[in-house]
Amino acid sequence: MGFAQKITAEEIEKLDMASFDGEIFVVNHSSGEEFEHAIEYLKKQKVIGFDTETKPCFIPKVPRNKMAILQLSGEKKAFIFRLQQVGVPPKLAAILSSPSIVKVGAAVHDDIRGLQEYRRFVPHSFVDLQRLAPNFDIQEKSVRKMAAIILGRRVSKSQQLSNWESSHLSEAQLKYAAIDAWICREMYFKLEDYKAQTETNG
Repeated sequence: MGFAQKITAEEIEKLDMASFDGEIFVVNHSSGEEFEHAIEYLKKQKVIGFDTETKPCFIPKVPRNKMAILQLSGEKKAFIFRLQQVGVPPKLAAILSSPSIVKVGAAVHDDIRGLQEYRRFVPHSFVDLQRLAPNFDIQEKSVRKMAAIILGRRVSKSQQLSNWESSHLSEAQLKYAAIDAWICREMYFKLEDYKAQTETNG
């Protein structure tokens, strides 16, 4: 049995909420223990979930704010890099450029462009779920709808328009940010497993 092509808001509301049970780390500096811990963990991952957040601007024709945070998640640890304090240091850029680490997100082209405002790097091994999902006849593009179809889980978007440049990110913001990256990784594995099973049974 394959995946649904589309899903309604009503169907999504009936699903259980997605939750990330791992640890969440906020990286505020481009050096030091917290930064090195993040890099060492991420370097060892074969697949990481990837997302970014930007403080929304509600005034028409005003330039978009610079990207505020980068989220990178493994299975049990998610790292929130505060870009306006950290930037994209060479060690972080090396992960984004590594051919051996798969980075999974949605609409990744826009995210990469925003990150390159901090540092130019050559992106490698990025997977865009918006391009991958149609291979499985899934027509939805949003993370919320794709997660509902692929994983049967509901992703909260309540913090999406919050202030990501705040001096203190709330627990709700951190959980939202971690889930958005982590769930992209989970969707990738589910699609890969389905593909492998189909090929085996095919």
